[in-house]
Parts: sequence; structure tokens; C-alpha cells
Amino acid sequence: MSMRNAIAVMVAIQLTGCATNSHPGQSAPPSLLAGPGVTVFAAGDIADCRKQAPSSTMAARSAEFVATELAADAGAVVLALGDNVYQSGTAAEFADCYGPTWGRFKSRTWPVPGNHEYYSKDALGYYDYFGAQAGPQQRGYYSIEVGQWHVMSLNSNLKGDAQQAQLDWLRADLAAHPTHCALAYWHHPQYSSGGHGNNDQMRAAWAMLAEAGTELILSGHDHDYERFSPVDALGKRDVAKGMRQFVVGTGGAELSPLAFARAGSETVNNATYGVLKLQLKPAGYEWEFISVAGEPFHDAGSAACH
Repeated sequence: MSMRNAIAVMVAIQLTGCATNSHPGQSAPPSLLAGPGVTVFAAGDIADCRKQAPSSTMAARSAEFVATELAADAGAVVLALGDNVYQSGTAAEFADCYGPTWGRFKSRTWPVPGNHEYYSKDALGYYDYFGAQAGPQQRGYYSIEVGQWHVMSLNSNLKGDAQQAQLDWLRADLAAHPTHCALAYWHHPQYSSGGHGNNDQMRAAWAMLAEAGTELILSGHDHDYERFSPVDALGKRDVAKGMRQFVVGTGGAELSPLAFARAGSETVNNATYGVLKLQLKPAGYEWEFISVAGEPFHDAGSAACH
């Protein structure tokens, strides 16, 4: 069996009754959190139509699942975690490949750009396609409110003065929204056991978010699913106050081999296409990774906000 098709060895650490790994046919863990929440579906590395028609892609499979869920939940939203279409994020690729798949729920999607979007000059295909949903001034970062959560969309492709402007904006945004529960997402993961590995481009943003008490970080880039234990600004395990990162590069593009297991990795799988389903509740969150093609891997749990 090739590395590309091999199932990663799955390591799951039980978090004091908060997290489990289960399989179809087993019930999901009971909710530990009271009250209603807002449902969020998240994945990156999505639509690739270079070898087949859009309707035959794994992006179509994941889109069908998300669309069905959205139809039953008028308040649910979608986070697209970058590399949303391949190969270069052109206007034609967005229209002809992303559009027939995840474009079905474009009006309910809040995206971030990945590196493939920037293979086109200034990621204009991405910004033209998503318009206001991609944030103001084609800068690639913005914030929204999802229920009682503050949610920040950041651009991990920026450098130099543009990156400094993003950090200045983030500092001001955090100061203006001292909420109990917060989530941030961008394309390149700070930590990853996938082939691309760790990425320090957003180190300063990570530290700022950790200092502000942010609960969740979502990324893509590596074409696998990975859940990390909560860690502090320096990446040290901190279950009480740390941020938990999920890598969800499983939206439809070809899955890729793993590299070296990173400290803090609790569960990793590179053989399952799927989406992360979050319930953002006033006092915490519940998560569930759901396969969209019948693979047995499943991951679910919950945690309180700090």
C-alpha cells in the first residue's frame, strides 16, 4: 500500500471525558454543554476538477453533505479554509469547479484564501468570486459574529507591511471584542504532522490570540485531518487556558502523506474525506469530524470556553 493511500496510525488521547474517537454505528458522545448553539461546517483544500467533472469529484460529495445539513438548519454557516479551488484560483476555476460544488452555498460561506488562490495575481479570482464575503479591500482578513462567538478570518499569505497591517488590525479587533468565546481560522497551520509541517508565518498572530484567550484555531493546507491538544502562546500544553487547533484539509482535494508526528497531536488521519462540524454554544463548543464517503474514521468531543 502506498504512503498516499495508507491510513495514518491514529493516536487518540482521552481528554477527561471530553473527547472520543468512534465509528459508524456507535453513538456520538453526549453533549456536555447546555443550551442551543450555532452550527459551523469547516474544511479546506476543496475543489479539484483537473481530472474529472465537478459532479464526480470528492468536493461534490462533501458539498452534498454540507448542503443537506444547511437545508435543515437555517442558521448554520460554512468556513472555507483556503485552497478552495485548484490549481491556481482563477476566475474560470471558481466558476466551473468550485461553483458547481461548494459554490452551492456561497452566500452562507465565510472563506479565507490559501496559497493556491495566490497563484493568480493578487488572488483576484478569489476576491472577485466571493466579493464582500471575502472581507473588505481585498486584504483577506475580517471578523464576524456567529451566535455568541467572535470569529476572525485571517490571511496567512501576507508578508512585510501587509502582514504588519493585519497584525495591527487583529490587535484592535481583539480589544474591541472581549468576548467569552472566540475562534480564528486561516490556511497554513501553525502545527501539523502533515507533509508541509509546522508553519511560523502566523506565529505573532497565534501569540496574540492566545493572550486574548481564544479557544479554537482552524486551518487546512495539509490534506488530512488532525486535532491537537490545547496549547499556549509557545505551543506548550495548557488544557485550562490553551487554544485547540484543528487541521481540516479534507474538503475534496487528493489526500496526502503524513510526515512527522508533532507534539500535542491527539488524532490524525490522512485517509478520510470529510468536514468538521462545530456547535458553538454560549459556554463552549462541541466538535465532530464526519466522513462524507463512508470511511470509518470519526472524531468527536466537547470543551468549555475559558
